[in-house]
Amino acid sequence: MSQILIIDDDPTTRLILSRALISEGYKVEVAVNGEVGLEKAQQLKPSLIICDWMMPLMDGLEVCRNIKSLTTLSNTYFILLTSRDGEEDIVKGLENGADDFLPKPIRKDEIKARVRAGLRLHQANKDLEFQKSRLEAEQAQAADYVRSLLPKTLEGIVSIDSNFKPSAKLGGDSFDFYWLDQDQLVIYLLDVSGHGVGAALLSVSVLNLLRTKGLQSMKVSEPVDLAKPCQVLMTLNEYFQMSRYNDLYFTIWYGVYNKNTQKLTYSSAGHPPAVLISNQKTNQSLKTAGLPIGIIPNAVYQDASCLIEAQNELYIFSDGVYEITQKDHKVRTFENFLDLLMGLRGSKRVEQIVNYTVAIAKYGDQFEDDFSLLHVTFN
Repeated sequence: MSQILIIDDDPTTRLILSRALISEGYKVEVAVNGEVGLEKAQQLKPSLIICDWMMPLMDGLEVCRNIKSLTTLSNTYFILLTSRDGEEDIVKGLENGADDFLPKPIRKDEIKARVRAGLRLHQANKDLEFQKSRLEAEQAQAADYVRSLLPKTLEGIVSIDSNFKPSAKLGGDSFDFYWLDQDQLVIYLLDVSGHGVGAALLSVSVLNLLRTKGLQSMKVSEPVDLAKPCQVLMTLNEYFQMSRYNDLYFTIWYGVYNKNTQKLTYSSAGHPPAVLISNQKTNQSLKTAGLPIGIIPNAVYQDASCLIEAQNELYIFSDGVYEITQKDHKVRTFENFLDLLMGLRGSKRVEQIVNYTVAIAKYGDQFEDDFSLLHVTFN
């Protein structure tokens, strides 16, 4: 049974409206003025409010503004009862949050019809809110699942610290690092286009395929050497054409470090460059040409390499790490982020980056895109 609140300083109007709506089976409460009505609305949380425009102490527009400003009542359907029917009056009422208008003098059949329509819309909004909360819960579960799959740290001759913070909309970031054998370390980070569970599932599919070392070329039916980055990317491009994955594609940076030769070989597909920082505090952007994975068949990727010295640092990240809308409404650029990396001192570099980003971000720790970051130190 729907709860309706009538706010009117005229006892005759309250009586007519109450009888008409009670006869339809609604639960009806009344308030004699705007202040009392606002208090009752917060107590009852009605589905629909009928409120007179012209009242002493607090008029209908002020009541409407207050009702719509409250989170618990913002979806309440609000009908203004008025003898005003001019265009300016209607615009003024709508601007203050009114959903509908009932003209005076009161006509019972019209009241009943407007209330039925208003309650249908109110229920539709409730259903949308419920579906939205379910979707948010599913996205939170998906984010927890992705987080559970990602490695946290690596210690030893190479140490790696990481951070993964899913965005409010859940993107498709993931990363991994592990020793292929006693000499070669694989490190990669990928970012699927779009947001939602579909992007997260594609990201996890890539992660699992590489982790199980089951990547095999579809053209020659031979296992792919995971120590050869460009071959890995070309084979991933065979597997994950966007035409088969709801037009989703992904960028990736993939590298292999050989501790004996101290050489890092890498290849990238449309991904932001990794940043290598030396002891002398010089930096080098590590990136190769190549389209994102899945854009076109038979895309070509190439390897590049560099020598690693002791205590060199490598940062690998998604674009959600640096493309942050700041409190001044400007978007942080890659160059701004590079300045931040070059100015870091002391330990816990990843924690410093996260804390600084949260401090400058317009929405605090509610990032607009997934935040994925790897900090690699070559000891």
